[in-house]
Amino acid sequence: METPGLVVHGEAASFSTALRSLLNNPQYSDVCFVVGQERQEVFAHRCLLACRCNFFQRLLGPKLGPGMPSPVVLSSVPADAFLAVLEFLYANSVRLHRHSVLEVLTAAVEYGLEELRELCLEFVVKVLDVELVCEALQVAVTFGLGPLQERCIAFIETHTQAVLERPVAEVAAPVVRELRLALLAPAELSALEEQNQREPLIPVEQIVEAWKCHALRRGDAARGTPCRRRRGTLPREHHCFLDLPFK
Repeated sequence: METPGLVVHGEAASFSTALRSLLNNPQYSDVCFVVGQERQEVFAHRCLLACRCNFFQRLLGPKLGPGMPSPVVLSSVPADAFLAVLEFLYANSVRLHRHSVLEVLTAAVEYGLEELRELCLEFVVKVLDVELVCEALQVAVTFGLGPLQERCIAFIETHTQAVLERPVAEVAAPVVRELRLALLAPAELSALEEQNQREPLIPVEQIVEAWKCHALRRGDAARGTPCRRRRGTLPREHHCFLDLPFK
């Protein structure tokens, strides 16, 4: 009977470095992305992206054919965030920065990259401060990231109520007014409404106006309701009736 073979491992660091050298390297690349509002070109390798991420597997399937296809346009994701996503896919590690981590987190959620999402969440919690917390709260509400939402609310309460002696709902009101609730899917809006009954941070009227947009299927259903997608928000099927440009 043949003795089972033994799996041995080479040096992980050199392997990661070699793969990282292929990041945004036109040599041997077979796909080009045009990303962000600046339309920056980013080069990549279809086989690597497809085996690491189901989103790219669907996007870069056989329909593109062999050879270098036409550029794939992803205008809603900033170039820095997209490059961070590719860095993680190529090297299984990524250097995160405070100024762009929320955009990387958004991309990770949209692309279904659970491990990268968790790494971003851990980083956000570590660097959370008064300048970042409102935007982090908006991302948490938009994508239903409960633990991050609770952490942001606790941060706001700890750092404002003791100094200003104002209720959390009052302190959070400026960012809450900017939430694009109409962009949420009905199921997400229902979950948010249920949570808001337990922790009333969002005015009921604001949720009602978002439901009006869904019911009447037009973005101007409620005058003054924020319906425009922010930069970095990928379109969803129910966004088609809004018919409004990015803000």
